[in-house]
Amino acid sequence: MSDYKHFESKAIRTQSDNRLHREHSAPIFMTSSFTFEDAEQARAMFADEIDGSIYTRFTNPSNNEFIDKLCLLEEAESGIATASGMAAMFSSMAGLLKAGDHILASRSVFGSTHQLLTQIFPKWGIEHTYVDIDKPETWANEIKPNTRMIFAETPSNPGLDIIDLDWLGGLAAEHDLILNIDNCFATPFLQQPVKHGAHIVTHSATKFIDGQGRTIGGAIVGKEELIQHIRFFTRHTGPSLSPFNGWIFSKSLETLPVRMEKHCENALKIAEYLEGHEELVSVKYPFLKSHPQVNLAKKQMRYGGALVTFIVSGGYDRAGTFLDNLKMLSLTANLGDTRTTVTHPSSTTHSKLTLEEQKRVGIEPGLIRISVGLENVNDILEDIVGALEASKKKKVLN
Repeated sequence: MSDYKHFESKAIRTQSDNRLHREHSAPIFMTSSFTFEDAEQARAMFADEIDGSIYTRFTNPSNNEFIDKLCLLEEAESGIATASGMAAMFSSMAGLLKAGDHILASRSVFGSTHQLLTQIFPKWGIEHTYVDIDKPETWANEIKPNTRMIFAETPSNPGLDIIDLDWLGGLAAEHDLILNIDNCFATPFLQQPVKHGAHIVTHSATKFIDGQGRTIGGAIVGKEELIQHIRFFTRHTGPSLSPFNGWIFSKSLETLPVRMEKHCENALKIAEYLEGHEELVSVKYPFLKSHPQVNLAKKQMRYGGALVTFIVSGGYDRAGTFLDNLKMLSLTANLGDTRTTVTHPSSTTHSKLTLEEQKRVGIEPGLIRISVGLENVNDILEDIVGALEASKKKKVLN
């Protein structure tokens, strides 16, 4: 592996060493296991005295290339590839925490992360406290003697709220806590939490890292001393990534900068066009002037991201009618695709939260989340506006 000065060059040129056939593009290492030169090499590898591939549940060259590249882009020391984004999320916590530990978490988290914190970890004696993303002054007061980790998403899903990473890194350092940041929405091209004091950064590679809705995977990167503990956990619990998927993610990272630039360009245009639309209660996007944290977003993010949210007037029924009238956009719970996708969080991705919990993180019955794709922005807008008009006519008729 070689290091390069600029992000784009790192993303494209970081690659495994050439093998026997002098290949230009790295091959896929579709093998479950690896052979040893002799008995001593086998012993030394299992004893962690020398590096090398043993078994794909542990490591694989295709997955190693993906992780090595992602570590360079995130400026992290080490990392692990996992079978899904939630496998990464779970392992980044379970691999570092024990019974009796406490997690301080932003209330604005993905629905499945909420289930981990509220349903699964309590069975193991790991507790949590939620704090409001827009009330950072309250966070320090919620730190307990047994607090071990701070966890946050920024931008948050789906509220698109922003946390000051410099401040959060300082809080973690002051109290000697592990700072774990979900960087899925931003990707390392838009922000690098490690630079701001994060010790662990997690990704659902399924989203923008793949970028084309093809496959599922995750990644954890961060401090080597912490990754060692997580690596032990994943080695023996088995949430391993397929080498084929690792190869896809590595190749996809080559186009991450150009894709994210276009995603963000389209998203900003759509947010600006929709803001003030008579059929919408509100529009939210980190780089809109109306966003309450726009200055912070511009300070720590290169662009505003690909996600736009808006609330349609008329609540749940109107939201459903809007979704049913879309012609081009894809109705799916996924995001980060080349194709624009649309989601109704309160009835899908965040449906396991109570109505009160949803409201506390800004999820209204009429909230729509749009992951803006790479289609022509005018075609995207035409579909959104057309569906709004069609749902308005149905509302009038009813």
